[in-house]
Amino acid sequence: MPRILISAGEPSGDLHGAAVARALRARWPNVELYGLGGARMAAEGVRLLAHVDDLAVMGFVEVGSRLPYFIRLLKRVRSGLRSEPPSLVLPIDYPGFNIRLARAAKAAGVPVLYYIAPQVWAWHRSRIPELVRVTDALAVILPFEAEIFEQAGGRAVFVGHPLLDRPVPGDDRAAFLERLGLDRERPLLALFPGSRAQEVERHGRLFAETARRVRGVLPEVQVAIGLGAAVARDTIEALGLPFTEDGWSLLHHARAALVKSGTGTLESALAGTPMAIAYRMHPLTYALARRVVRVDHVGLVNLVAGSRIVPEFIQHEATPDNLTAALVRIIADGPDRDRALADLARVRSSLEPPEPPRPTAERVVDLAAELLESRSSMVRPRRDGQS
Repeated sequence: MPRILISAGEPSGDLHGAAVARALRARWPNVELYGLGGARMAAEGVRLLAHVDDLAVMGFVEVGSRLPYFIRLLKRVRSGLRSEPPSLVLPIDYPGFNIRLARAAKAAGVPVLYYIAPQVWAWHRSRIPELVRVTDALAVILPFEAEIFEQAGGRAVFVGHPLLDRPVPGDDRAAFLERLGLDRERPLLALFPGSRAQEVERHGRLFAETARRVRGVLPEVQVAIGLGAAVARDTIEALGLPFTEDGWSLLHHARAALVKSGTGTLESALAGTPMAIAYRMHPLTYALARRVVRVDHVGLVNLVAGSRIVPEFIQHEATPDNLTAALVRIIADGPDRDRALADLARVRSSLEPPEPPRPTAERVVDLAAELLESRSSMVRPRRDGQS
């Protein structure tokens, strides 16, 4: 029975890792699962070596302060790969740690299936050959990524985007807004300052002030915040606005959204909710990022679209005045809003795989099964008389 190490270092990775763990257990009921993750993965039977609450750090400067912890953790995982090698290592995004994990797994002779490939094509194209070298297959979720890795000699399969597997919220708009104490008849602006505490610290007050100014222009607008799973409630409560942990429903019932750059931009696109994108980071992190990032857009939705269909405001451009102007244009009826809705519909269509509808996690497990079968045939003992 297979023994599989799954490694996710962020809340979004924990969500996708849980879906994969569930699909693995459906394929092999007695599979042993362990690794890095959060509450969702643990609920699906993954034995955790480290929790995402201790892993979800981003930014060159911020990661540096936690470096001793990550070094100890990587040393521990490497030791386990040698002493009790798993049947397969399945890293999920989180490149700073997981590329090193993949390298160690390959060195130990363990096959590697990388799910949600790191965006090295955006920030470090020179690492594409290395990523190909330390993986046996990549399950990619953006349609243009397969060609990038295949051109470098790797095996990459576009499995579709896992966010497409999320069901449309069951509650109607009236019931959802009533729970938040909001008016069902008024338009709703959704704020998503981030899934990490450090992101909320950088974006929370900026987003709240922007919302206040939007209401100054459009008094009928009401506001609610999407609370990330790793963010303490008192951090959000300090902003003085209604909030909910059901961000998916919030997006579906909102007229528009202000979203920090990241996966949330694709969630907004899939919900069909026009948005503006903002992101602030440590000044030194920003200076270093400008040296290594090699793409024209920061928002994932714009990268998938191949053009700036959603306005982006990064670092010093992320001001209440700029954000307010962008949001007012897409909240009000008119050509700007109509164009935004049409652009987001095209993005959703591009994220759907060409084959019949099927959960993304099941496609990932199909690849895992291929690698495990290939490894099994390589190590299967010969029968007597075979040459």
